[in-house]
Amino acid sequence: MADTFLATQVAAVIAAEMQERVVAHQAAIARLKSAQGAAEAGGQPTPKRPLVLLAHGDSWFDYPLNGNEVSLTHTDVIAQLAAMGGAPPVILNLSHYGDATTDELSLPKQQRLIQALQDPNNWFEAGKPDAILFSGGGNDIAGEKFCIFLNHAAPGAAGLNEARFEMALRMVEASYLDLFAFRDRYAGGTTIFGHSYDFPIPDGRRPCPGVGPWLLPSLQFCNWTVEEGTAIVKEALSEFCALQRRLASDAANAFILVPTQGLLKPADWANELHPYPAGFKTVAGTFFKSLSDRFPGRLEG
Repeated sequence: MADTFLATQVAAVIAAEMQERVVAHQAAIARLKSAQGAAEAGGQPTPKRPLVLLAHGDSWFDYPLNGNEVSLTHTDVIAQLAAMGGAPPVILNLSHYGDATTDELSLPKQQRLIQALQDPNNWFEAGKPDAILFSGGGNDIAGEKFCIFLNHAAPGAAGLNEARFEMALRMVEASYLDLFAFRDRYAGGTTIFGHSYDFPIPDGRRPCPGVGPWLLPSLQFCNWTVEEGTAIVKEALSEFCALQRRLASDAANAFILVPTQGLLKPADWANELHPYPAGFKTVAGTFFKSLSDRFPGRLEG
C-alpha cells in the first residue's frame, strides 16, 4: 500500500512538472505569434520564426543537476540547445530522467505526446513541431539489470553475453520502430533526431547518495575490473549505435542519427552516465549542426 501511495505521489509530481513546461512553452509560442501579428498589421517585415521542436527522452534530455550538484536549472542537452544560435529553437521538453525506451513509448507517455501534438497552442500554422528530438536506450541496459547481459569473468571469456544482449537490443529496436509508427500517425512528415551514447567510465561515481552507480556493481558481481568493464561498456554502446545507424539508413524511418559517440573525454564525465554541463553542451552542439543542416538558416537568426 505504501509503495502504491508513493508511486501515485511521484506520478502526480511528474505530471505537474510536465504541465508547467507546457504552460511555459505555450506562453513563448503566444509571444512569438503576437510579434508576428503585430509586424504584419504594421506593414513591417515578419520576424523569422524559430524552429519549434518536441523533445522526448531520458536524463540526457532531462538532467536537473550541475554535474553532481543540485542546480536551479537543467544542464542537459535540451537546456544547452535551447540557448544556441542567433535564433535559438523553442523546445517543448516532455522528457523525464530514468526512462527506458519501453517507458517512453508506454501508453501513458504516448497519450501525453498525443495531447501535446494535438494542442494548437503548442505550434505554429503547420500544427506540429518542425522536428522531434528523441533520447532513449541507455536505461534499457544500465542499472541493476546490467548484470543480465554480462558473462562471469573466466579465462578467455567475453565480457558481454552477445545472445542475451541481442535480445535487449531487439526490445530497444521495437520501441524505436513504434516511435516511428507513432510519428507517422500523429505528426506525419516530421523528422526525428536521435543520438547515440558516448563511452562512460564504469568506476562507481554517482550523482548523489542513493542514486547510481548503474554499471560498476554489475561488473563487480561478475568479477570484471573497471578497466575490463570500460571495454565491455564501450562494446555494448557501439552495438547499440550500430542498430541506430541501421534504423537511420532506412529512409522510410525519417530518422537522423546525430553523431554524438566519441565526443567526450574522461574529464567530461560527472558520473557513470552523465557528463558535466560542458559535456552536455558539446553533445548539444552536434544536435545544433544536424538541425542547421536540415533547416538551413533557421537557427542563425
